[in-house]
Amino acid sequence: MGFRTLLAYKKGFELAMEIFHISKAFPKEEQYSLTDQIRRSSRSVCINITEGYRKRLYPKYFISKLSDADSENSETLGWLQFAEACNYISSQTKIELEQKNSEIGKLINYMMNNPTKFESK
Repeated sequence: MGFRTLLAYKKGFELAMEIFHISKAFPKEEQYSLTDQIRRSSRSVCINITEGYRKRLYPKYFISKLSDADSENSETLGWLQFAEACNYISSQTKIELEQKNSEIGKLINYMMNNPTKFESK
């Protein structure tokens, strides 16, 4: 089983790509602030899962990287709030993205609470 088979990774990747496509419509002046930040944090969720998965033999390290993924997931939520407040996304779009974000958070937390289920066999 590789990291790409993890549900948290799959859903995180899908959300990061959805955010990437939506953020293409953000104003040019947001390129180095909101656009860059929301793309970075959403992508970082997957990258932290990937890094942690490779070291899952060490539960503390694995959990630490999953905690980083969870933090990046929370950061993405904050950027979504700004995107809505600036009228770059609709309230409905924000709600849909928040629901996906919440599901990813639950999956990451499950992994953190059950690290032995993801050990190398």
